[in-house]
Formats: sequence, C-alpha cells, structure tokens
Amino acid sequence: MAENNHYPGEENTGHIWDDDLRELKNPPPRWWMIGFWVSILWVVGYSILYPTWPVGQEPTPGILGWSQIKEYERGLQQIAEKRAEFEDQIGGMTADAILADPGLTQYTLASAKVLFGDNCSACHGSGGQGNPGYPVLADDDWLWGGTTAKIGESIRGGRQGVMTAHRAILTEQEVDTLSSWVVEMSETAGEGGREAGWALFRSKGCTACHGQEANGILARLPNGDVVTVGAANLTDGIWRFEPGGFESAKYTILHGVNQVGVPETRDAVMPAFGEAGKLSEQEIKKLVVYVHKLGGGL
Repeated sequence: MAENNHYPGEENTGHIWDDDLRELKNPPPRWWMIGFWVSILWVVGYSILYPTWPVGQEPTPGILGWSQIKEYERGLQQIAEKRAEFEDQIGGMTADAILADPGLTQYTLASAKVLFGDNCSACHGSGGQGNPGYPVLADDDWLWGGTTAKIGESIRGGRQGVMTAHRAILTEQEVDTLSSWVVEMSETAGEGGREAGWALFRSKGCTACHGQEANGILARLPNGDVVTVGAANLTDGIWRFEPGGFESAKYTILHGVNQVGVPETRDAVMPAFGEAGKLSEQEIKKLVVYVHKLGGGL
C-alpha cells in the first residue's frame, strides 16, 4: 500500500485504500488533548478519594471512607428517625384505635403497603383482588370474620379450612341436588333454594360448618365477632373457588377441601406469619389495618 502512495508530501502513514482513502498523522486538537489528560487526572483523583481497585475480596477504601453500603445505612437511619414518632404511637395502640385516628391510619396504610406487597400480594393480588384459588380481600365476604381481631388471628396464626370429601358419602343424585341448590342459593341471596336441597343440607350435617342459615356463621358474639370454621357463605354470589357455578360446587362437594389422601381435593392453606416469626407484632398490626380497609371490615 505504501508504494501506491500518491501523496508523498502529505503527513500520512502510507496506508492507502481505494486509491484515495488514507490514514493521516495530524495531531489531535488541543482541546481534545486537554480533555484526555484531565480525564486521566480525574481517574487518579477518584481512585484516591473513593473505593476503586479490587484488592483481595475488598476494594481500596479511599481516603473519604465512602461506600454505597454506608450511604444506604444512613438513608435507612434517616427514614427511621422520621418514622419514629409514628411508630412509637402505633406501638401502644390497638388496630381499632389506629383506625379511629385519620392521620395514623394514613401513615399505617402507606407503611403497610410494602408489607402487603412482600408477604400477601403473591396470593391475594396487589390490590387484594385475589388470584385463582385464593380469597379476595377487597370485598366484604369474610370466611373467618372481618373484625380487626379476626383478621389479626388469620395473619398471626394462619388458616386451614377443612371440608369433607363427600364422594363416598353421597349418591350421584344427592351431589347433583346439592350442587344445584348451592347455585340457586348464590343467585337468590339465599332466598330461592329448593326444599329438597335444604333437606339434604340439614340431614347430611352441612349445618355444622355452614351454619343453620347456610351463611357460614355458627354464632354471633356481642362484640361483633362471629364464630366460624371458615366455611363458605352459600347465600351470596361470591365463590371461594373460581370459576364458580354447578361444576365448581360439585367438584368441591365430591373432593372436599384440604383432605388428606384425596389427590383431587381443593388446597386452601394460609401460612402463620406471626407464629412462624415472619412478621413482628407491629407489622401484623399494620397489615390488620391495611386489610381491614381493603374490604371495609365489619
């Protein structure tokens, strides 16, 4: 290529491509060289001031002693200091007392949103709308009661409802009759269930769990709490297991809920966040307020 250099008086390297494309030896502009040397000095200065070069398992510390972890810990400390006033107040209050204070309620809801996202949303949805196979928390249907006390029990100790698999107890005709009756009850708010269905409901012992009125309530206490074993309310239009309807009711009646030795059984287990040590009492109290507000409570 050099022998084909047609520009002998030009400061080029002698490398010519396509007859006239050549590599020149002109020096870079002064401003570019100044920037180049300044950038080198900046790297040297940065390396002296901040952690930079790996030495073993740790980088050089830098004379300022700065690190991302220290910055993070300072940020956490600042947040804790701002929250301390509210956290101290909440620590000595019940969930009902917090709900009675608008300011503390707003703080608790904001604080509990992250707790709910980390611990509850995987099953119950980010807004409490429920995921397939898990209860909706944004309605007013409560399997175990919706008072703050009952919600606290659910979060702290978990829940595991049980329904007997009736496939060896009921005839096919009885299963169909009960399944149709459940659909009728859900569509008419408990007013339109046929007598044949009521008769089976009572004679087969369904009242022991679903209550005499088929609403899942066994007794109401003076403080507003209800006695329940987590059985579904059959008088509303809310289905514990989607998609609902005749086939869904029939499946649950046949295979039950949480039945050992029945592979087709419905699985319905909520972990114990308090007893397992996953959440502190303060965190549980915040979630009680949050969940209570999602569904309106009782």
